[in-house]
Order: sequence, then structure tokens, then C-alpha cells
Amino acid sequence: MAGNHNFGRQLFTDGFVKNPYPVYAHLRETDPVYRTRFPDGQQGWLITGYEEGVAALKEPRFIKDFSKLYGGSMEGMSVFTQNMLFSDPPDHRRLRGLAQKAFTPRVIEGMKERIEEITEELLDAMEQKEEINLIDDFAFPLPIIVICEILGVPSEDRDKFRIWSNSLIEGSSGEPGVSVYQHMNDFIRYLGEWFGKTRQQPKDDLISKLIEAEEAGDRLTEKELYGVVTLLIIAGHETTVNLIGNSFLNLLKHPEQKELLRSRPELIEGAIEESLRFDGPVEFSTSRWASEDFHFASKEIKRGELAIVALNAANRDPGRFTDPETFDISREKSPHLAFGTGIHHCLGAPLARLEGKIALGKLLERFPDLELRVPESDLEWRPGMIVRGVKEIPVMKKPFTP
Repeated sequence: MAGNHNFGRQLFTDGFVKNPYPVYAHLRETDPVYRTRFPDGQQGWLITGYEEGVAALKEPRFIKDFSKLYGGSMEGMSVFTQNMLFSDPPDHRRLRGLAQKAFTPRVIEGMKERIEEITEELLDAMEQKEEINLIDDFAFPLPIIVICEILGVPSEDRDKFRIWSNSLIEGSSGEPGVSVYQHMNDFIRYLGEWFGKTRQQPKDDLISKLIEAEEAGDRLTEKELYGVVTLLIIAGHETTVNLIGNSFLNLLKHPEQKELLRSRPELIEGAIEESLRFDGPVEFSTSRWASEDFHFASKEIKRGELAIVALNAANRDPGRFTDPETFDISREKSPHLAFGTGIHHCLGAPLARLEGKIALGKLLERFPDLELRVPESDLEWRPGMIVRGVKEIPVMKKPFTP
């Protein structure tokens, strides 16, 4: 286990954030359920194997509601955790059922035309620019506009949501002298005012429906309303920002795959699925805690212990995927875990897939020859334990050579 101890020291370092896959490969092979210390100081289990990951995500003895073990709630976070992501049955079913109304197949299909319009508008604006940052100019605004239109957020407030979302996801405000808790308080204050206006003047948007909704005779509590809306805003765009960014980066790193997609645009769905598998936008599952002592994958798990699945590690497990280190957009549809599995499978996955497919397809169609303006090694990966994506993708249009 000495080798694993050394590899354990490489976990969560700057080098690991840039390229975690060698460490994942070692852990999968030698100790796929590995005891470690996470960046927040908690001891727990990091699960890197595919089979073990699926089992953990479906294991009812790994619960999401921390308060069931110790009472209370995660300090300062209670207003953001009253949603289906941090709940267990039966509350989970009720909360998910309310939010599910925004993500039915019929609703998603009905949004296709609007997503295409927004995409074309963003690409039109990019045409006028000499220097393009694909995150700021394209990958971020597309999903935030879509989710804000679903919820009914005023367009002038979208940038605020980006700041607050980044702060919550990365555990840092990104501003000197400003704490994460200040951003959280600003966010809570904004939501409270917004809910108040909506109660007085409900509209045909999801927030109005959630405020009015009753599911099985049980109305959302105020805290649950905050929690569900927060989850939809953050998860509703963060995943897709990084899906679009990572997908395009994967094509830049594998030019033969980019050319294949250009020559065979019908492979766009495969390109999105392979990007989700190869370098997915969500690095780790959210936290789970053992509700009792039990035996799991040859380990003795104690009540209250933390378990987290490294989704991107499981998605490159050679025991489940052929040539997992190869990026292949023509790969047969794979059972990757980019959106999780089990009862907590990502509610917004169909919307993220649709946005990713439209965004990547139209981007390649309009800008087939974009190139990075900086060496790949200079790209800065976002910190934090949840999302995987770069902060910026500076690109330029390839100079014309007669």
C-alpha cells in the first residue's frame, strides 16, 4: 500500500487538477475504494472503479441527508441543501417530482428551437470579435440564458448568478476581501425578493409553478423552495458550461476526431457522449454518508463515514470500456456515469445533452478552424471538488492561407 500512499499525496494537487487520470488509473488497479483525506479535511472513501461506483451510487445505506446522522445541518449551507440532491426517500421523490415538471421530454423538445436561436445569436456576436474566449462568449451564456428563461430570471441579473454560482461551486468568492458567505447571503436576499414579487404577480415560468405547486398534497416549504431553485440555477448551467467547453477542447486535442465530425455531422450525439465519458463536466459525485456499519467492496464502512465517487475515474475503467484512454466519437453508446445513476441521476441530463449537441454542432459549422491562442498547458482548470472545466478557452480564427 506504500505506492498508494504516495499516489494519495498527489490527489487534489494542482497537477492532479490538470490531469487526474494517471492517479485514477493507479487507484482503480490497486485500491478502487481508497481511504483518503479530502481537501476540506474530512476523511472518507474515494471510489474510482466503475463497478464499485455504480454500486455506491445505488446503495441505499449511503445516504445524502447528513442531518439524519448527526442532526442539524451543514453549517451555513442549510438553505441550499433542502432539495432532491441532498435528500433521501420519501422526501427525495416529492422534491424531484416538483422539479421534474420543467424537464419532461415534451418540454425539452419544445425548447430546441429557442436553444438554436440563442446559439445563433451568440455565434453572430462572435463573428464580430477578433479574439474569442469560448467560455465567456459562448459556453457560459448559452446555458445560463436557457435556465434563466425556464425559471423566469430577469436577463439583466444573469451575470450575478454566474458570480454566485462560481462561488458556491469553487468554495471561493474569487474577490479579495469578499467571503463565500457574503455571496451566499447576497444570493439568498435576491431569491427572497424575487419570490416575493412572484407571489404577488405569478407568471408562466417555473418559479411561479414551484411557488404554487402541490405534490401529493404537500407544498414546498420556504427552505425547500430556496434549495430547489438554487439547485436548478447552479446545476442547470454549470454542467453544460463545462460540457460545451470540454467537448470542444477534446476535439482540439484530437484533430482527427474533429475532422471526422466535420465530415460526418451525424456523429454529433456520439461526440457529446464520448466527451461526457472521456472528460466529463462533473468530476466527483456529491457526498454520501454511511447510515450504518456495513461491508462494501471488500472494505468495512463505518456509520457516518463519507464516500465520494470519482465519476471521471469510473468512466475510464478498462473493466467496463474498451480502450478507455482513447477519445473516439464513433464509440458505441456507453453507460458512462457523467450524470450519475440511480435515484439521483441528473434531472437536467436531457437538457444538457440537447444544449451540448446544438452548441457543438453549430460552433463547428460556423467556425470550423478555430485554434487555441495559448499553449494547452497554459489553460487554467477550475478549482473545487465538483466541476471539471477550464476557466477560459482563448481561441482565434485560423489565418487564411491561399
